[in-house]
Amino acid sequence: MEQKQVEDSIDVRKLRKIALSNKKQLVGVVTGCMAVSLLLTVVLPKTYESTTLVQVRNTNGANSALNSMISSAAALGISTGFSKSSLPNSYIELMKSRNVLEPIIDNLEWEDEKEKPEAVDFAKKRLSFKNTESTDLIAVTAKGKSPEEAQMISQAVVDNFLTLQTGMNQQTQSLLVKFWDDQIKDAKKEAEDARTKFAEYQREHKVYSPDEQAKAAVNKMNAFDDTLGELQVKEKALQAKLTSVNGTLGDMAERSRQYNVNDNTVVQNMRGKIVEAQIELVSMRERYTEDHPSVISMKKKLQELNSRLQQEVGTLVASKYSSLNPAQAALLQEQAAAQAGIAVAQASESAVKARREEKEKELDEFPKDVLEYLNLQRDVALKEGLYTNLVKQLQQNKLQKAMESMDIQVVDSANLPRDDKPSFPKLSMMLALGVLTGIAGACARLLWLYKKVTN
Repeated sequence: MEQKQVEDSIDVRKLRKIALSNKKQLVGVVTGCMAVSLLLTVVLPKTYESTTLVQVRNTNGANSALNSMISSAAALGISTGFSKSSLPNSYIELMKSRNVLEPIIDNLEWEDEKEKPEAVDFAKKRLSFKNTESTDLIAVTAKGKSPEEAQMISQAVVDNFLTLQTGMNQQTQSLLVKFWDDQIKDAKKEAEDARTKFAEYQREHKVYSPDEQAKAAVNKMNAFDDTLGELQVKEKALQAKLTSVNGTLGDMAERSRQYNVNDNTVVQNMRGKIVEAQIELVSMRERYTEDHPSVISMKKKLQELNSRLQQEVGTLVASKYSSLNPAQAALLQEQAAAQAGIAVAQASESAVKARREEKEKELDEFPKDVLEYLNLQRDVALKEGLYTNLVKQLQQNKLQKAMESMDIQVVDSANLPRDDKPSFPKLSMMLALGVLTGIAGACARLLWLYKKVTN
């Protein structure tokens, strides 16, 4: 056994002697492999790479909603499967979409139309996307057969994506503008009708200025009118947001409606607390001005309750839709939040109206014509205020959407690679490969010669 092991072991001295005597042959193997690798560097088709660097601005609705959902779920110890650092992933997926890639594929020259790849295959072979962890930067790297082609593809991916985003934002904006235009037209007509009715009543009844006692009594009703105006504007703003989100969700909207967050017991309890706080605020407005500490404190309490409601909604959506991609989950969170907000506004409005009806009974002691005059005056003020606030809301919405349309910014435009520096085949890489292959071949040749001599 020991004798066999000795016989099977390699005699290093003899091996060295064989190597020295066949030095030219072994060096030739290494040199030949290097020559082949250099030849391949010249013969193989060259590939060039160009990179465009973009920055994601986390200001749009979906990202804000996703941030809110992640934060609220994390606060209660619920894992959503998402992270704030993964927000750019939705943009990367959009960059791989057919709307972005098919125009680029059509613009490239193909020897045979059958060689034209699908968008999915093109993205796998020609594109790579890198989002550095904990940053909002996306590097879009494209491969091309020439420096110009690589640069064109990389830049076109970003340009087409921006065009897609602009189109989506314009579509959403048109839906919102139409919604607001309709609401503003209705509010304007109601305000004009109220003014006409008030003026006619003044002419018919010759009532132009009621006594101070009547004014003081009816002015207390302004607290209800102001609150109702605020609630109506809030409800319309949330309805506009819901319309926008439903339009963005498209086919998913039907699926998302299957789950109504307002049926949840926790949300219902929160809604009840908000309505109670709203009634308390109205009662305080009857006695105090907006700058009174009690009014300020109650407004702050209402804000906190609404924030807690948003957190509850975000947590519920996160637990139900954690399997969806971040962009879809964020839109569903926005949809649910808008639905909950509308329900709260409607419930608050009903409660305030009921309380106002009770207070109006205290005005029965005044003459009917004076009371009607003051009611018509209040109606004009309420509807004109609603119209003015709706116009302001539309302008704010247009400004916000204009900012959201710029949620991607190009940091570095696509570079033009040097013609003598392709990404493949690289001279240094091919030389290293040739040397390694040559060494392996020379070793194999040496062992073959060793066995031939020893046998």
